[in-house]
Amino acid sequence: MNKSQKSEIRCQRSEKKWLLFFIVCILSSVSCVLNFAHADKIYIDITSPGIKRLPIAIQGFIGGSEISDIVKNDLTFTGLFDCIDESAHIERPEQPFNTNNWKGLGVEIVVKGKIIKNNPLSVIVSVYDVAENRELLTKEYAGSPDILRLISHSIANDIYKILTGQHGIFKTKIAFVGERNGTKELYLMDWDGYRIYSLGVTGDILLSPRWSYDKTKIIYSAERNRSWDIYLLDMNTLKEKNIVRLNGLNMVGNFFPNNKEFVFSSSKDGKSNIHVGDISSMKGWKLISSPWIDVSPAVSPDGNYILFVSNRSGSPQIYISDKEGNGIRRLTFEGSYNTSPAWSPKGDRIAFVRMINGKNQIFIMKPDGSGIMQLTTSGNNEDPCFSPDGRYITFTSDRDGSKGIYLMRSNGEAQKRITQKGIKATSPSWSP
Repeated sequence: MNKSQKSEIRCQRSEKKWLLFFIVCILSSVSCVLNFAHADKIYIDITSPGIKRLPIAIQGFIGGSEISDIVKNDLTFTGLFDCIDESAHIERPEQPFNTNNWKGLGVEIVVKGKIIKNNPLSVIVSVYDVAENRELLTKEYAGSPDILRLISHSIANDIYKILTGQHGIFKTKIAFVGERNGTKELYLMDWDGYRIYSLGVTGDILLSPRWSYDKTKIIYSAERNRSWDIYLLDMNTLKEKNIVRLNGLNMVGNFFPNNKEFVFSSSKDGKSNIHVGDISSMKGWKLISSPWIDVSPAVSPDGNYILFVSNRSGSPQIYISDKEGNGIRRLTFEGSYNTSPAWSPKGDRIAFVRMINGKNQIFIMKPDGSGIMQLTTSGNNEDPCFSPDGRYITFTSDRDGSKGIYLMRSNGEAQKRITQKGIKATSPSWSP
């Protein structure tokens, strides 16, 4: 984490400022005028089992390289692009595109840009196909200079879309629990760890923030005044509401696709069982009742299945049921401690935590329990959560000595820390 990233930490608590921040950063106020040409060709088929990286030249933008550097970092992390070093470029940024300047370098795509530093800031970006000598995209972006990173992520998203046919994740957010000077708060940051803001929500203990599918709500567990309750934060008003207050320990799961119902575990009857709550009716009901300890429920993206952790076999293992709590079957059989199951957006993979030699590590498996693969090996790694496209995972790790939020590709590659060491960060949740 560099000094410029540290300087972007803000702990303002004004509700009006948070609301303005959310409108700007989540709903996005970047205006644009664009022209897509020949956008029907797919340059990278991300569904292909053997993907070859696409050679791309992202030239430093005229007027400043900060935006082009961010775009390059976004695309590089995907593992889908081979960004050619600028020292190899024959054509200078200010020169018009000439396909003959790039063919000898093996470059297939060239990105050029120009920044006009007015208020609002204006950025004109063009993307070219070298082999076919044609322009794929021309777009002008406009916004205030203080959302430069948001503009950069918008550019990266558009390039990603034109080349893969899929939506990028570069304007998404990650909510997490942060602790600074002994105070725990909910924070929000860009997917790459920049522009960190406190949401003004505190608690003696905060756990497991989870987004609704429509991005308008976050639910989480909090211990306040010796009461373990579940709360909802309305992301349009940034007002908090207590939605579960029962005796015992109440731990939130995630939302159903209807954005109204959610799963949670509660020990109100002595043993922890799986429940469903409804934020519209403020009613709830028990879904899975047993004499064992059942916790960590997770609803599948289609709403038809529930993952949960139970000690009914003698040690914590991951189980699955249908949405009515029936047809329960065990998924994990190796190891004596498997927990924290999390669905991929398509419901085709499950990330979870297994203890290996006294350390927690992240694994993935198929919904039937097969195809298990270990993704992490260093330190303790917990709280896995998929990106909205399922290609990346955010998680908590203490491998650097203090707990922080990390990213990796869903195959375990490119693991990196995105929060600074000055804040103890846990429980990441990736926005849809």
